[in-house]
Amino acid sequence: MASGLPRMSARVLTCLFTTDTGSLTASELGQRLQVSPASISKAIAFLESQSLVRRVRDERRRNRYVVDDELFYQATIASARSNDKLVETARQGVAVLGPHTPAAARLENIARFLDFISESITRAAEQAREVLHTAPGTSPDDTGPPRPNRAEQAD
Repeated sequence: MASGLPRMSARVLTCLFTTDTGSLTASELGQRLQVSPASISKAIAFLESQSLVRRVRDERRRNRYVVDDELFYQATIASARSNDKLVETARQGVAVLGPHTPAAARLENIARFLDFISESITRAAEQAREVLHTAPGTSPDDTGPPRPNRAEQAD
């Protein structure tokens, strides 16, 4: 299984993340990335389907595409929930194949694995959610100095 973003979606997301406002119109995205409106539209549709951007109307009734701190949390939770569908499907397969067959055992192991992963991701996202709302240079609980990031730890 491959994961990640299509190239244009990654470019659009990066463009949104690197603006001070965290929002741009389709026209502004097209100008900054020097791509067609169709490319922006397709990339935005994908990003919205993954809960990575949201659409809002500005005062001039134009669509603005927004990234904010909460979107990463929401996307992570949505990803974990998508595993729940795979777990359910695998367990239905166990019932169809009969619980004592090698194929059913394999499906049950897949279901248990994905169920564990989904629960772990959800728990971690809940625990880390406050990090998304913490000012840079401060710790989430304000009880001590910020922890160095991985790049700082390598130095």
